[in-house]
Amino acid sequence: MSRSAFNAFKAQVPIEWSPRLYITLVRGLPGTRRLHRRTLEAMRLRRCNRTVVHRTTPSLLGMLNQVKRLVVVETEAMHNARKQQEEKHRALRPPIVVNHMVHILPPPPAAETAQ
Repeated sequence: MSRSAFNAFKAQVPIEWSPRLYITLVRGLPGTRRLHRRTLEAMRLRRCNRTVVHRTTPSLLGMLNQVKRLVVVETEAMHNARKQQEEKHRALRPPIVVNHMVHILPPPPAAETAQ
C-alpha cells in the first residue's frame, strides 16, 4: 500500500492546543484556485514540502480552514516528535565492509633447519 504525503506527517503524539503551529505544504500549487494560491502565499508557503511556523490566531485558523486539503498542520509537540523520529532513522550505522579482492598470499617461507 503506498503512503500518501499526509501519512508521512501523521501525528505521533496526541493533538493538543499549541501557541505555535507548524504548517507544511504537501500538495502542489498547479491546478488550484487563485484564492487558495494567494492564501498560501500569504502564509509564506511557495513550494511543496516546505514548513513554516506561525502563531495560532483566528485569522490563521480561517486561512488554514480554506486550504486544509493542501497543507498539514502540526503542533509543536507533534513536530518535535516527528523530527526526533527522522533523526533516529537517519542516524549513522556501522559501515558494511565488502572485500571483493581476495588475495591469496603465498605460504610463508619454511624456516631452514640447521644441519
